[in-house]
Amino acid sequence: MTTSQGIVIHAWAQPDAALAQAQVLAALGASDLADQVRVRLSATAQGSTLQLWLSAEQTARWAPGFDTLGLAHTLGLDVWHSAADVRREVVVAMLMGPVAFEFPSLAELVSAISIRCYIVQAARKTNLAFHTSQAERPEDCWRYDEDRGFVIRAGASLIDALTKATQPEVSGTLYSFSCYRASEYVIVLGIAQELAQCNPPLYQQLQTLWQHRPIRSGEFHEVFLREQGSMEAPLPPRYYVPGDRTWFRNPDGVSAEASGFEGSWVMYMGGGEFTNFWKRDQPYTLEQKCLEIYHWRHGLHLDAEGEERIDEDKVAVLVAKTLQNPAEVARIQALMQRYREPRGVYTAAGGCIDTTREFARWVRPGTADLVLPAP
Repeated sequence: MTTSQGIVIHAWAQPDAALAQAQVLAALGASDLADQVRVRLSATAQGSTLQLWLSAEQTARWAPGFDTLGLAHTLGLDVWHSAADVRREVVVAMLMGPVAFEFPSLAELVSAISIRCYIVQAARKTNLAFHTSQAERPEDCWRYDEDRGFVIRAGASLIDALTKATQPEVSGTLYSFSCYRASEYVIVLGIAQELAQCNPPLYQQLQTLWQHRPIRSGEFHEVFLREQGSMEAPLPPRYYVPGDRTWFRNPDGVSAEASGFEGSWVMYMGGGEFTNFWKRDQPYTLEQKCLEIYHWRHGLHLDAEGEERIDEDKVAVLVAKTLQNPAEVARIQALMQRYREPRGVYTAAGGCIDTTREFARWVRPGTADLVLPAP
């Protein structure tokens, strides 16, 4: 049985475990959890290592099977309207982590939680116009470079540019780009907001870089993100921390050939909800996402140019019809809530649940492992 590993802080100076626990929980605004949080101090060559984790009994009570999708409801949190409640869900979910969240300092832990909260805030406000082949940005702060893609204009604020590109309530316009790129923008926005507070020189370096070239795709993952879980040692399928990025795979090899429908990149916003970048007021539950992706195969068709497309209106009708049949819903969920198979592999055994979660690297002066490349 998987047990909680929680949070690990290296190079800890406080020699008393009880005082160390009190200091960390106070910094996290979670002093009331002292009776439920276990603590261990271990001596290493580099100094003491502090580990804090939620007791097995409390984890089983609040998130049986590490299912954190109902955590906000169980704890009575209003994560849709309260920033403090979002933070609370982040802290509790991390304390019950089946793989330890490791940090070189308490300050890095505090920044990691802040970044997750910024990401959730940005994700809830992000709304895009769906298009698989077009891309647009606000022209007052972005320009298109034929060789490098969209970069911010000299003198423009990176935070403002990302906000305008993704949040129509600020820009007044819906812009078109992919869910993958949108997830990158939301993550960078959260990181940039924290850097502006805790590490202004690195923020300035990031802004200057984006004036020359964007960081995207595989390089984005390497520069900005840490990853937990693997195909060999997957995370529990319903374990998510607000601010996580994950991928729901389309396990149907035929419809996965349609551009933009290989799968869906989403951010977990807490409260059991994942982003819907095309209809932000209709976020997905895991079950809804699985139903939609399942029915992509039934919306496949060829357009006038002979390109494979998915009729999303037809998919929506089929999802609504399926929801009227509980037995069919259960059958589809049993198929789709399996772990995904490796890229390029499609068999009847594969589902759409990823084995990993991605989240931001360390950002504090002196301990940051977010190393920016040359422009």
